[in-house]
Amino acid sequence: MRRPEEEAKLVVSVLEIERFALHDGPGIRTVVFLQGCPLFCPWCANPESQGSSKQLMYNERKCVRCHICIKQCSQQAIHLNEHNRLVFDRSLCGNCRLCGELCPQQAIHFPGVNMEIAAVLATVEKDRAYYEDSQGGVILSGGEPFTRYDGFLTLLKALKAGRLHVAVETTGQTGLTKLMEAEPYIDLFLFDIKHVNDEILKATTGAELGVILNNLAYLAKKNPQKIIIRTPVIPGFNYEVAVLEGIFDLAVRYRIKEVHLLPYHTLGRNKYEQLGRVYAYSLATVNMLAPSELAPYVASGAAKGLRVMIGG
Repeated sequence: MRRPEEEAKLVVSVLEIERFALHDGPGIRTVVFLQGCPLFCPWCANPESQGSSKQLMYNERKCVRCHICIKQCSQQAIHLNEHNRLVFDRSLCGNCRLCGELCPQQAIHFPGVNMEIAAVLATVEKDRAYYEDSQGGVILSGGEPFTRYDGFLTLLKALKAGRLHVAVETTGQTGLTKLMEAEPYIDLFLFDIKHVNDEILKATTGAELGVILNNLAYLAKKNPQKIIIRTPVIPGFNYEVAVLEGIFDLAVRYRIKEVHLLPYHTLGRNKYEQLGRVYAYSLATVNMLAPSELAPYVASGAAKGLRVMIGG
């Protein structure tokens, strides 16, 4: 067994730490976004969290065409095209990250940094007074926090040892054994349910509804009050009365009292361009959903005994 000082030096892969979050669980919270996710949701606001950590992002708007990156790339993964624009062959990238380190405008960067558990805790502790005053705390998000499980579990234990309220935003796409081990250290689950049709869910996101519902059933049996169901409402995917009512029925079945409907937005769209990926064609012309468009579901959820909120 590792000593506390040894665990403090262990690392976890962090995408970003956002302080003073107001829409990710009750109270004022610090959100720790962790790297890694097994899914490929085409509307994902954090696509840099998907797959491995080898994710080069290039913001052409910041680039001053100094060409330092071309000169320093030993893998010859960067070159100019006929329009004098940088082109990246990410299959050749050796993930040395030197181009990002040398870029004077920070036009190139690699998401995800390995942080010691102690460094994450130090950042979180800065706002302890706000957590206590607002009944807030910390939320671990992603990506999918369970993806890199050892660092995630160590961080959970450290946060709880510090007497902090810990929420976890999860897709539910993880092994039940891991969930059972982590559950005692988690005060609140923000649990994604994206669809009630297994085939549609699998084809669109890579998620397996059977795994997700098995995990949800376990948590609900332990304590349904620790769960809030969250559903990103996506036109062309699940923005249908039958689907959303089906999700409400799941909540009722598992005695979960609160459901959050998250209107579709395109705030992460420019990240796909920076990753050299195409934003999903089926969503490219879809407008963002206004919260008012989901307002009727507040009443229909209430008729089933649910508290339905629009947004987090």
